[in-house]
Amino acid sequence: MSKRLVQTLKSFSWRQWIVVVLFVLVLGATGIHTTRTIRRALYWREHRDEPISGWMTVGYVAHSYHVPAHVLYSALDLPQTKPHDRRPLREIARAQGRSMNDLRAILQDAITHARPPYAPPPPPDDGGKP
Repeated sequence: MSKRLVQTLKSFSWRQWIVVVLFVLVLGATGIHTTRTIRRALYWREHRDEPISGWMTVGYVAHSYHVPAHVLYSALDLPQTKPHDRRPLREIARAQGRSMNDLRAILQDAITHARPPYAPPPPPDDGGKP
């Protein structure tokens, strides 16, 4: 069988080799993206309701606790800008003159009120922008 395979490969034209190389590249890219997707899914499955720490961002906390990010931004009196504030919570606490424990308590309260049995908070008004 290996002799037959070698014979077949030797008889390939340059166009057929291009198709083989492109196929291998597409196969490799698909494998990489599949691996990344699986790793992200497994990561977030294990990091639900992660204890709030100073290294986290508001977006990370929102993702971990499955609450809309705008709820946490509002609770911390941060502007609803795009792109969102990516500073760690430690820096936000320092900039607002609060302790990390105060910030943690504010976020926990906002998370509690954003989840059932409470009514879901409305999304922020963006002034009618699409």
